[in-house]
Amino acid sequence: MDNQKLLFNAGVVTMDPQRRQYNSGAVWIAGDRIKKIGNSTELLEEASGDVERIDLRGRWILPGLINTHVHTSQQLGRGLGDDVNLLTWLHQRIWPYESNMTEEDSYISTLLCGIEQIRSGVTCFAEPGGQFVDGMGRAVTELGIRGILARSTMDSGEGLPSRWHEDTDEALSIQEEHLKQWHGKAKGRIRVWFGLRTIFNNTDELIVRTKALADRHGVGVHMHVAEVKEEVEFAQATRGATTVTHLHRLGVLDKNLLAVHTVWLTDEEIGMFAEKDVKVSHNPAAAMRVLGFAKIPEMLKAGVCVTIGTDGAPSNNRMTLIDEMYLTSLIHKGRLLDPTVMPAEQILAMVTCDGARALLWENEIGSLEAGKKADLIVINPNTATMLPMHDPIANMVTSMRSHNVESVMVDGHWIMWKQHILTVNEQEVLEEAKWRAADIARRAGIRLPNRFNVVDE
Repeated sequence: MDNQKLLFNAGVVTMDPQRRQYNSGAVWIAGDRIKKIGNSTELLEEASGDVERIDLRGRWILPGLINTHVHTSQQLGRGLGDDVNLLTWLHQRIWPYESNMTEEDSYISTLLCGIEQIRSGVTCFAEPGGQFVDGMGRAVTELGIRGILARSTMDSGEGLPSRWHEDTDEALSIQEEHLKQWHGKAKGRIRVWFGLRTIFNNTDELIVRTKALADRHGVGVHMHVAEVKEEVEFAQATRGATTVTHLHRLGVLDKNLLAVHTVWLTDEEIGMFAEKDVKVSHNPAAAMRVLGFAKIPEMLKAGVCVTIGTDGAPSNNRMTLIDEMYLTSLIHKGRLLDPTVMPAEQILAMVTCDGARALLWENEIGSLEAGKKADLIVINPNTATMLPMHDPIANMVTSMRSHNVESVMVDGHWIMWKQHILTVNEQEVLEEAKWRAADIARRAGIRLPNRFNVVDE
């Protein structure tokens, strides 16, 4: 018999198509899938036999959160990109940092990032591309989390570190090898997509051939799109059209394209996204640094599937999707001077069911429904930062913090129980991350200026 659990006496937010919510609900789990959801009293009577019963009185159960854009290999670079312009950030900090990483560095970075994701309720993420998919894959396997991995792929552009120089054929063949090696591994928790860094660093040949390969393998394409004003100006100057319009002409806009940031879109291009079912990852903290304000309410009104991501640590520092939910709930109200836009239920959908749709995984994750994977989180709202619960759904978006995430389950297995990570040794990862981060910065020749007059060196 499958290992069975009954989580009962909890508030349950299903995020199913009917948006059912139980104030005293139960989730019955058999193996790695949800068997049934319903009222606690009814399921307690029905779930007889060898079923582990877990009383979650005072807690809430949500689908696992889905982070649609996170650079796991940049976690050891947290703090390297603060208070500098984009060119300094890229050419003097991030490219030197990333190009001096080893596979083992990437592995530890992904472990550290994964721990922060788990502690903030994330059960699935999409990685837009580091250089070491093998290191990322090892880490995801050990963490017990669910992830879509990609390689940061570039075949052109000025200023690239010499070790990143490769032609189009090489860039594509490496990714196909990654797909053969990792797609479907870790009992199906790992998927591999194709990555395109930006139009700054991708030839049209690479873009078109990448889309063809993604279609052939039945996977997605993860790409930074219309991220900064300079990008759309570059596309206009070199391709004769802005980024999105040019991608449309290339035939790349499609349901399996995950476009990240998408700050500099025209209203006409928003219409293109809606027509072609392009998925969007909105990263509000990273965007507020230097990119600008994406037209997220306008995209949603047009019918675009919009989700939320954290971006990488050097772009954000707070790698918690919960903070991004809060930011998303605020900044668009301020931009439009309209407190009714971006309601809490919309934002909760962006990090659950819509996130799953964007990652082409909605048949298994993103909501709590019978037959779907048992990916869920347990929220303890009984803290001074989250009580009272007049409006529980609003509280999940505007008041919840990482410390309210009590337990996390993926594939029917607890990977965090009562705030204790069960899959990896967290303290060992923290200690190794500290010296590896310093060593990468040393190898890369990155020295940050002292902000104050340090007197004890």
